[in-house]
Amino acid sequence: MAGTTGGRPSIYPTLLYADAKAAIKQLTEAFGFTELSVYEGEDGKVLHAELVQGNGAIMLGSQGRGGRFDAAMEGAGPTGVYIVVDDADAHHQRAVDHGAEILMPPTDQDYGSRDYMARDVEGNVWSFGTYAPEITA
Repeated sequence: MAGTTGGRPSIYPTLLYADAKAAIKQLTEAFGFTELSVYEGEDGKVLHAELVQGNGAIMLGSQGRGGRFDAAMEGAGPTGVYIVVDDADAHHQRAVDHGAEILMPPTDQDYGSRDYMARDVEGNVWSFGTYAPEITA
């Protein structure tokens, strides 16, 4: 994956799922995330999980577990997240091989990227591509 230098990202997209365990399975198997940590409650619900992709990470948990964030996210729409990968075609093939719903196959974009889009098990849209804008301070 692109940019595997480590460190601490400053932005963590955070998602809540009705079935966080199924989401973690799809995100790791189909989309190539690596499980960093998963904390479960006594009832088996995912209280908090961190998954890594390249030098970025996401946080996720189970809906209905209580707390302020859970309440704030109630009724919120699906999320869209963009992840930088070195080879969009190979990444896409992995997603296809694991049964992910593909919304757009790998496509060359006018801005120089090659991207594809997929939907996760709960409707969030994930875009994977080669576009990695450089951030300068």
